[in-house]
Amino acid sequence: MLQIGIVGLPNVGKSTLFQALTKKQVDTSNYPFATIDPNVGVVAVPDFRLAKLAELSHSKKTIPATIEFVDIAGLVKGAHEGEGLGNKFLSHIREVDAIAEVVRTFEKADIHHVSGRINPNEDRDIIHTELVLADLDTVERAVARQEKEAKIGGERGQKKLEVYKNMRDHLAGGKRATDFFAQDEESIKVIHELQLLTSKPIICVFNINENSEKDFRRRNLRHDFVGGFASESCSVALNIKLEDDIAQLGEDAGEFKNESHLDDLITKAYEVLGLITFLTTGEDETRAWAIPKDATAPRAGRAIHSDFEEKFIRAEIISYENLMKAGSYAKARELGLLQTKGKDYIVQDGDVIEFKI
Repeated sequence: MLQIGIVGLPNVGKSTLFQALTKKQVDTSNYPFATIDPNVGVVAVPDFRLAKLAELSHSKKTIPATIEFVDIAGLVKGAHEGEGLGNKFLSHIREVDAIAEVVRTFEKADIHHVSGRINPNEDRDIIHTELVLADLDTVERAVARQEKEAKIGGERGQKKLEVYKNMRDHLAGGKRATDFFAQDEESIKVIHELQLLTSKPIICVFNINENSEKDFRRRNLRHDFVGGFASESCSVALNIKLEDDIAQLGEDAGEFKNESHLDDLITKAYEVLGLITFLTTGEDETRAWAIPKDATAPRAGRAIHSDFEEKFIRAEIISYENLMKAGSYAKARELGLLQTKGKDYIVQDGDVIEFKI
């Protein structure tokens, strides 16, 4: 299961966001490093198609696709040198597949900010700098190691050293690994092996409250942030305290559920992880399965069981839209909407699949 790490400076709302997402009670105390060991929670991916398919198939239960969110200790300036919980913090980030970075946008007297004042762009710069410096340290060590090995590594060893040095110069300029241009597949492979922190996709989560929201929109902090660290399509503004209050109400939330925007974050997380969904449906269950974008039919089958990949013969496939228009499998078959696909078929988001093994 792929993981999204929730990161940011201390006291910006990371653990409260994690609690709202996962419905798990965690320590959200108002002091730095209330979180030491990461909290991990499984979160359902919202998908309106599940309920409609279940109704069509008279399914006894529905099971959504899931991703994991990890609440990681707060970062401070100097983390790459071990300040705060720096080394532990960075090692935990290294283990996740993508980052949800929480940036606080509001003043609140009883919630201390580690810098003593609220400045979202400054907070961004601290995190940006610490991740880049940690990566620079990783690459410098790789260069030193490769300089010794390159003497006996032949042409490939020299090529690897050249890529390392180019990446070192790139990071030394304050740029993220994702902005590095790799000229060939071999270079991409070499960089991937480094597992650099700044190579991970990032979603920026702006933590707003009722007082800061108007100012946030007016000053367009979202666009200010885009300049160095995120893209417009990978940011979301949330009133995290409100989201947690609504989550704590559970089934009693009623109309307050309409004020929640957590699904926006979950959906973006799913997208930046490069995942799509295929569906299976029947009387026992209707289920959503998460797979990598551009996965073949056998690779999609692996999500269910390794046998579905290893013993794959063919797959019977229909899009969700076509199945719902037909109203039943029998009608879809009569209309010729069901398609038989082989090992080379690239699964599309929303495909309803029956595997033959």
